[in-house]
Amino acid sequence: MLRTRFTETFGVEHPIVQGGMMWVGRAELVAAVANAGGLGFITALTQPTPDDLRAEIARTRELTDKPFGVNVTILPSINPPPYAEYAQAIIESGIKIVETAGSNPEPFLPHYHGAGIKVLHKCTSVRHALKAQRIGVDGVSIDGFECAGHPGEDDIPGLVLIPAAARALDIPMIASGGIADARGLVAALALGADGVNMGTRFLCTAESSIDQKVKEQIVANSELDTQLIFRTLRNTARVADNAISRKVVEIEKSGGTFEDVRELVAGARGRKVFEEGDLDAGIWTTGLAQGLINDIPTCADLITRMITEAEQLITERLADTVVPA
Repeated sequence: MLRTRFTETFGVEHPIVQGGMMWVGRAELVAAVANAGGLGFITALTQPTPDDLRAEIARTRELTDKPFGVNVTILPSINPPPYAEYAQAIIESGIKIVETAGSNPEPFLPHYHGAGIKVLHKCTSVRHALKAQRIGVDGVSIDGFECAGHPGEDDIPGLVLIPAAARALDIPMIASGGIADARGLVAALALGADGVNMGTRFLCTAESSIDQKVKEQIVANSELDTQLIFRTLRNTARVADNAISRKVVEIEKSGGTFEDVRELVAGARGRKVFEEGDLDAGIWTTGLAQGLINDIPTCADLITRMITEAEQLITERLADTVVPA
């Protein structure tokens, strides 16, 4: 067993986290991760209303008696969701772990902490992680440039970002981006992290709700098969390489604005990819870690394999490299 500050603080068996993913963080996946000893997150905004979120939390509890959490990503919007009502649904449902992302979670911290909820905040830079620590979050997830979704604008890969953050922080930190197996877990621990967060790897599991054709495409893809969109808009996102993402990049390079790509990047189109398996229906997020994925295991098999192989790497291969002087 691997015991870290993260497992101790957040009360989970293994230092492996399935982060919140839009259209993906649903009861079946979250419960499967929890039952395997990891920490899974329901994605709050995948649920249309706060009441739907309450129902999804209840459904997850029917599938597991292990700890799990809820992800709330707060993004600027013309017509924002009722974030305060989602937070209230989380509190009233008795959830004890929340993953926050996007905007500053400070306004919500007193409410979460007052209900005995621990908060893990996603960051893409050391400066953002330090600010999160100052405002009182209980842990941070640091996303390297390899990650799916929004890696920030600094373009710092995990090999540098993780130890830089570990050197600066006092609270538990988990590493995200480019991690899909035991080697990534051991490397993250060696770099100073207290655990790992995986998105793309959990996309490609038996319990993930996305269409089988998407999972098979992730297995077929290499680390070269992603595109960085919104670079010119300073809102970089790493997504799968497909006809739509290549078109978005082409429009941007020719001087296009967000209005020129708005219809192409609509969330409803990305949802269609995940739910119907039409790989060119829209943009869909996947990270460089897809180059390390060659199967579609159950969450239990994946987590057991990672922990077993990580222990072997630490106690056998790495131990054998230390030679008495």
